[in-house]
Formats: sequence, structure tokens, C-alpha cells
Amino acid sequence: MTRTTDGSAGDADYAHIGQDYRKYRRPEPSFARAIAKALGDARTVLNVGAGAGSYEPTDREVTAVEPSASMRAQRPESLATAIDATAEDLPFADDAFDAAMTTFSVHQWADLERGLAELRRVTRGPIVILTCDPDRVEDFWLAEYAPEVMATEARRYPALTRIAAALPDDTVSTSRLPIPFTCVDGFSEAYYARPERLLDPGARRANSAWSFVDEVTSRRSVSALRSALESGEWDRAHGSLRTRPTYEGSLVLLTADPAA
Repeated sequence: MTRTTDGSAGDADYAHIGQDYRKYRRPEPSFARAIAKALGDARTVLNVGAGAGSYEPTDREVTAVEPSASMRAQRPESLATAIDATAEDLPFADDAFDAAMTTFSVHQWADLERGLAELRRVTRGPIVILTCDPDRVEDFWLAEYAPEVMATEARRYPALTRIAAALPDDTVSTSRLPIPFTCVDGFSEAYYARPERLLDPGARRANSAWSFVDEVTSRRSVSALRSALESGEWDRAHGSLRTRPTYEGSLVLLTADPAA
């Protein structure tokens, strides 16, 4: 597997895009509650692709795995030091953990099937995956202004059926997570009612899909959104979103429970 100088094992270079990640990608409480519920009564939890520690429960024994040095460096002191490893090669014994979790990570794994097989190998109980449904990614209004960005995003996320197929002996359930108006985890759809936030370069940088388009394309997309906001075009087309308390987009929580 190719890794960047930062250690990032996926397709995104977090040495470049991850510097202000914690500022823009904070854990959204409603998502954290859903993850905690899906983890059930697990006491020991493996968090793969742990990043800066978003969504790690503080009332359980968590072991974090994160290949990116810059992301490991952003973990607060209150959390355990993350282990430098990848999903595809976990340095743990079989059935070492009660449960496993991964958030906004599976689309960056070089070998999804191998990574999920490794998660199941080391996990006795549920595997909880926060991800996006690629079939719905381009339904978001940002695709009108940044089509290349959203097409890239859709290509990167694995199909939910592919994730389920990689866990053939599990019972897999999927639920859509409503995104609250005040969502503090700044992935693209978090700004469904606050489009101006995506004019901030830091907010875009915290969404790795923007790093896969060239600078000319990125500037053109930002210009299109800015013009739509200044002219009132965005509000005419999507202004009703500004008062919608939640938005159901592509975000999903997938839980795989081992067969009884």
C-alpha cells in the first residue's frame, strides 16, 4: 500500500489538508449519540481511521488506529495516543475487542474488503460505520456549483451493498442520519442551510474531495457559488433550506452484527 510522507494510507494527503481539521470537523452530538447506541454495551472499542478523535466515546476503553502523523498530532491529550497502522493490517489478536467503529474513513481505505475482514477478525461484536451513500452524494445542491468535486466524492465512497457484501456472515442494518441545522462536523452537507460557509478555504480544505480537483476547477466552483449567493440565485432555488431544522442527505450509519 502506498503511504504519503505524512503516513496517510488513503487517497488524501492529510499533511496538506488536515492542518485545521479539528477546527472545522468537530464531533456532531447527534451523530455521537447514534454511534454510542449502535456500539451497545461494548466496553472495549477499536476506532480505525480515528483521525483527531472525533466520535470516540470517553466512557469506554478505546484503542485508536490512525496512519496519518498530522492527524495523530491533532488528537487532544485527553484521548489515548493513536497507533500508527492501517485498516488492512491491524496489529491485534483475533476477537480482541467488543466492538469496532470507523467514521468518514472507509472511502479512503486502499482495500475495503481486506480492511473490513480485518475489523471482523479482531472484533467480537458490532462494527459501526459512519459513511455516505454514493448514490445520494450528487443529489446535494453543491453539485450544481462544484460538479467535479461532488462527482469525485461520489466515486470515492463505496456502495453500501459492497460494504455489506464484505461482511457476509453479519447481519447488516443501515439507517440514514438526519443532519441538524447547526451541525458542527463540517462535511459538505453540514452546510446545507449555510452555503456561505463553503466560501471559506479552510472549510473546503476539511472536505478532502476538494483536494482532488485542480486549482482552476476549484476557483471556478467557488466563483459559481459566490455569484449564486450574491445574485440571490441560490436563495431562489434553495432558500427554504435556511429554515429547515434537519436535512436527510447521503449520511448513513451502518451496523454489522455477527450472526448468532
